[in-house]
Amino acid sequence: MPAIKTVQLSTEQRAALEQGWRHGTSFGFRQRCQMILLKAQKRTSKEVAQQVGCCEVVVNNWRKRYQAEGIEGLKTKKGRGRPAILQAHTYLEAVRRAVQTNRQRVSHAKAELEKELGKAFSTLTLKRFLKKTVAASNDCESA
Repeated sequence: MPAIKTVQLSTEQRAALEQGWRHGTSFGFRQRCQMILLKAQKRTSKEVAQQVGCCEVVVNNWRKRYQAEGIEGLKTKKGRGRPAILQAHTYLEAVRRAVQTNRQRVSHAKAELEKELGKAFSTLTLKRFLKKTVAASNDCESA
């Protein structure tokens, strides 16, 4: 039977992991902190996986990443997920022009933008983009 690979934690590291486990901003980060805390209690990867609800390989991968990078390694890195079709820093002016010329018809503004930008997207995507940029501009004005 192979030896159980555990994590040796100092009191500061344990406190940081417990803080992350109880008050972390995302579910994934909280779950990863819990994995490391359980591994520090000399539990097997199989036991930790059953308790947390994942597989042994995932537990071992996060243990290795924690040992290499510390608690910062347990956080989800930038660049995950699908990139946005319309980015505010790139297409904001084009969207403003299209919406100003077609104020009452989002479908006409969408068609104009698709032609200008060479990208296909749904009307719902344009509405979400407008809602997000209006909310952001309102936040800037109120601050």
